[in-house]
Amino acid sequence: MTPDHSFLDLVLGASFIVQLVLLLLLAASVFSWAIILRKRRMLREVAAAADAFESQFWAGGDLGAIYRDVSREDNVPVGMASLFEAGFREFGRLTRQAELTPQQVLEGCQRAMQVAQMREMDRLEQNLATLATIGSTSPYVGLFGTVWGIMNSFQAIGTVQSATLAMVAPGISEALVATAIGLFAAIPAVIAYNRYADRVTRLEVRFDAFTEEFAAILQRHAHPRPAAAREGR
Repeated sequence: MTPDHSFLDLVLGASFIVQLVLLLLLAASVFSWAIILRKRRMLREVAAAADAFESQFWAGGDLGAIYRDVSREDNVPVGMASLFEAGFREFGRLTRQAELTPQQVLEGCQRAMQVAQMREMDRLEQNLATLATIGSTSPYVGLFGTVWGIMNSFQAIGTVQSATLAMVAPGISEALVATAIGLFAAIPAVIAYNRYADRVTRLEVRFDAFTEEFAAILQRHAHPRPAAAREGR
């Protein structure tokens, strides 16, 4: 690219349609980077919160004390803590209903945790589809701009009796800029989508495991052993 045809010159010299394509791709790139940075911070915070909560939970403390700590007014539980809060709150509510069997209590707690997990997964997966869309469509949008620019170049060539490489090269360069910008927008979005989708999947596995483990603990609390058995420990 010569000094006479810098990147900015190619953009400003492109046709209106190509410029519109470039503007669209630039906006998509900026939007995708905003999602990438925000999602990166959120997933890190959720993973760190899950690690901290698991350490607190498996330290052997009283479940009631953990619940009071998680559900205090100045705290917003996220991730695994929100599953625990939903399950233990439902456990406390259902165990006060004498007509319910222990199995019904356990099933109610599991449903509450499933609902909480669905909400967490919806929050974690938010905007991932947008990254996938940008990553899959940007190259085609850029290709459209390239094809349009090349068509204009050949139409301009047809109006003169003799064409030289110096006449064709600027128009083709302007058109290829659209493909380059399309790839520039798509590649980070695709990489981020694959990376974040993997992180979300691993968090979901951790949530599933915790739900099963906590349900087993609640089951033991919902089926207290007879006094004679406790005395014979």
